[in-house]
Amino acid sequence: MADTQQVDARAERKVARLAREISTFAKAHGGAEAQVAHIGERGARIVLVGEDGGWGDLVAPSTEIAEKAVEKSGITVHESFDGEFAAKVKTGPYEWKRMAGIQIGG
Repeated sequence: MADTQQVDARAERKVARLAREISTFAKAHGGAEAQVAHIGERGARIVLVGEDGGWGDLVAPSTEIAEKAVEKSGITVHESFDGEFAAKVKTGPYEWKRMAGIQIGG
C-alpha cells in the first residue's frame, strides 16, 4: 500500500507542476486554451494556444495526469485541434522556415 501512496504523491506533484506551467503560459499570453493528445508510451501532449496566438506544448507522463493538470489550471480544453481553435495559432518566420526545412530535408 505504501508504494501506491508514493506513486499517487508523485503523480500529484507532477499535476501541480504542470498546472503551474500552464497557468504561467496563460498569464503571459492573455489567457489560453488547450488540447490533450495521447502520444503512446511517452504519455500525453498538452498543446497550449494563448489568446494572443502564441503557442507551446508540454508533455505529461500519462493522459490522466495531463487532463488533471489542465483541469487544475482552469483553462478551456478542446477535444481536438481543429477549426476555430487551430485558427487561433499565429506562426512566424521561424515556424515557416522550420516547416520548409523539414519538407526539403533540412
